[in-house]
Amino acid sequence: MKIAIVTETFVPSVDGVVTRLRHAVERFTDLGHEVMVIAPDLGVTEHHGARVVGIRPVTLPFYKHRRFTLPNPTVDGIIQGFHPDIVHAAQPILLASSGAFAARRRRIPLLASYHTHLPRYMDLYKAWTWGKPAVWWQIKRNHALADINLATSESMKIELEQHGIQDLHVVRRGVDTEQFHPRFASPEMRERLTGGHPDKKLLVFVGRLAAEKEIHTLRPMLDRRDDVALAIVGDGPYRRELEELFAGTNTLFPGFMEGQELASAFASADAFVFPSVTETLGLVILEGMASGLPVVAARSGPTMEQVTDGKNGLLYDSGDQASLDAALNRLGDPGLREQIRTAARAEAEKFSWENASDDLLRYYEMAIQKHRVSAKAGG
Repeated sequence: MKIAIVTETFVPSVDGVVTRLRHAVERFTDLGHEVMVIAPDLGVTEHHGARVVGIRPVTLPFYKHRRFTLPNPTVDGIIQGFHPDIVHAAQPILLASSGAFAARRRRIPLLASYHTHLPRYMDLYKAWTWGKPAVWWQIKRNHALADINLATSESMKIELEQHGIQDLHVVRRGVDTEQFHPRFASPEMRERLTGGHPDKKLLVFVGRLAAEKEIHTLRPMLDRRDDVALAIVGDGPYRRELEELFAGTNTLFPGFMEGQELASAFASADAFVFPSVTETLGLVILEGMASGLPVVAARSGPTMEQVTDGKNGLLYDSGDQASLDAALNRLGDPGLREQIRTAARAEAEKFSWENASDDLLRYYEMAIQKHRVSAKAGG
């Protein structure tokens, strides 16, 4: 089929949405589908045989570290010229909303997917909480255009349904179990990330350094414990504030990593720590599991869909320092730690990107069929 994907973010950017879409595009073209991606213009014109059409981005005042593309009328003409069988609007709030409206205008089957929980993020950026009702209105309006809507977790699906979004399904998650693997553990990387103290319990966080990741909630732990070293891998708008906040503690900021260096950072740690309770899924959790790491994660609906406490990871209550300490203390049990490592790797091996992308293709087919039925009925 001919697939048009309109997204707020794509390569060379790095985040969970890009990871999912990148693997999907690669799978679709390998299977012989023709794919066009419409995304903010970051200099990429092709990816794995798919055409990438860039639309000029702008910098928004409330999120200056990253550029976005506003709704743009040229998307309609681009989609019309491509004649797709399906339009996939990934997070239709800015640029992707133009894809959603173009699909409706051209009577093309539409699938919309929800990846970033913007209303919850606005709670963390206090100056913007007043805008939540307008954001919810926009989310509901744009997703109402779709034949099929996708969420990334069951708990997110339930919340979206409570806000009136219909025709919702949950798309399968995925991970590259060859890229992320325990075999990439390295004494040299452990020495580096612990600041020369490899005997300490090494916790690693990997992700964009932004307020919604709630990394700052780990700071009190480092005042209480001298047995822990923390490596905060990544970059983002909150990095300078975090570096100031964690100054004087056993914390290292090695910056952005990718490829085998990132795989080694994961595999060389004792645990992957995930303090955020705002994520719609947190694909990075599966990357930690694939690396054979116990995931120490704050309890949230999406997190508990991936982590079973004491089996393939350890859970704690966000904001409860005693709960976090209890989880870290359990890592001191060698038998439990090894059991969790084995179970985490086994859990990750259930989820390939090929299967996740094939799952997405099935939802495309479902949207096309639903659109045809609706058209025949005069809907």
